[in-house]
Amino acid sequence: MKKILLIILSVCLSFSLLLSGCGYAPEDNTMPTGNNVLTLVGQEPYTLDPAKVSDSGSVTYIYQIFSGLLKMGDDLTPVADIAQNWEVSPDGLTYTFYLKPNVKFHNGRVLTAADFKYSWERAASPATASNTVLTFLGDIQGVTEMVQGQANSISGVTVVDDLTLKVKLVSPCSFFLSKISYVTAFVVDKDNVSQGSDWWKKPVGTGPFMLPELTQGNYIMLNSNPDYYDTPAKISSVIFRLQSGQPMDLYEVGGIDVAGVSADYLAKATDPDGVFSADLQVVSQLSFYYFAYVTSKAPFDDPKIRQAFSMAVDKARIIELSYKGSVSVAEGILPPGMPGYNPDLSGLEYNPERARELIAESSYGSVENLPTITLTASGWGGLLPVELEAVIDQWRQNLGVEVVVRQIDMERFLYDLQTEKDNLYYSGWVADYPHPQDFLSVLFETTSSYNSGDYSNPEVDALLVQAAATLDTEESMQLYAQAEQILINDAACLSFWFGKNYVLVKPYVKGYKLNAMGIPILTEVTLEAH
Repeated sequence: MKKILLIILSVCLSFSLLLSGCGYAPEDNTMPTGNNVLTLVGQEPYTLDPAKVSDSGSVTYIYQIFSGLLKMGDDLTPVADIAQNWEVSPDGLTYTFYLKPNVKFHNGRVLTAADFKYSWERAASPATASNTVLTFLGDIQGVTEMVQGQANSISGVTVVDDLTLKVKLVSPCSFFLSKISYVTAFVVDKDNVSQGSDWWKKPVGTGPFMLPELTQGNYIMLNSNPDYYDTPAKISSVIFRLQSGQPMDLYEVGGIDVAGVSADYLAKATDPDGVFSADLQVVSQLSFYYFAYVTSKAPFDDPKIRQAFSMAVDKARIIELSYKGSVSVAEGILPPGMPGYNPDLSGLEYNPERARELIAESSYGSVENLPTITLTASGWGGLLPVELEAVIDQWRQNLGVEVVVRQIDMERFLYDLQTEKDNLYYSGWVADYPHPQDFLSVLFETTSSYNSGDYSNPEVDALLVQAAATLDTEESMQLYAQAEQILINDAACLSFWFGKNYVLVKPYVKGYKLNAMGIPILTEVTLEAH
């Protein structure tokens, strides 16, 4: 998603941005209400274009409005969505998808396989300038050529008939089905897109909810799609309150039905004898928070400097003091619950003395020879999350290094990071799909568009390529494990912590859940009388 998760850690601990609200706006008395309307907190979407979105707040809406061939199942494997079934050739290169009949766009037009070919070619068109298409569709023959302006169509996508789509890959890809469960591969309506650059403000999708029009205001309302090809949503509408205050405050006074738990309320919400004990859901999330060293810039072009900065931070103490055990220390990159997660991975231990020795052994020789170091973070007004302040203080105390923070507005952070990054940056990553490739390759492979740290290691690249092409799951996971250990040893980043979602759900809300990627599943929600 991708979606690098926007860092709002100083205010919100629930890292599903759908449920996080910051700021304040006056109460909107015109906001629709009703017995079958679910009310949440949301944020103004940056874009609802599936081919261009990168932030998780916008992705959350897209999952409700649009859909694709496959979706991620409860067991973290891809399952049928618009495609009712599929076949894979023995060599792993050709996928044939058979679509469900009579799937309709929100405008009533019946979807065909040609709509997927159009949607994917639009994503690959240089005019679209998608930052995600190569990451999620680049395994398909002809996508790279189209992105580079060398072709006008994707040669590997063939419309066999209205309900059959054939896709050929460049090489076998063990996680291809997982990739196309992500929003970049979702289908859009050609007539809708032709309305101009703001077409996504009146989106026409195939998903379980419809957005009549995105307008400026204090809320966004999605209505249930009565013609949804799967079981329609049980609630009539979902309202997302925008800039309406702290979620916990709204939750306590009945202004919203679901709320992420902020750090200030964590003790109260998790008290087994407290008023919220029956409302609390703790949901594991496939998320990873880290400091990325920009290896193309001094001083982090030297691995000894990267290792020194990593070994100078007492992660366990900072996380315990900042989050009171609500999140877990990250020694590696793959979070718990992720296929390939290695609980025995050997991280770089906290050792300030050895860290200072590494700086002396480095090409810089001494902290006095280091350039000014600036850390890029999201936010505004100089307000920093407590854990970031603590890390900077430990670098100062343990290494004698001053680190300056430069903030980028949260709405722009994900989209401007590649061009705006300084010497290192603080960010987070939530799985687009539950596979090691989505973390290790997407964030650290040399050619990846999301490798904003510019990390490059031929040995790691070779292992990642080999792992991707290995169809034997056990062998593939062993290769990913080797790559992850090298990344940690080489200090490609400072792994910091793995997240969880702490969510309060009103007792009358039944069937609400977050998936492992932090996306709310709303089609099964029902509301009892209250």
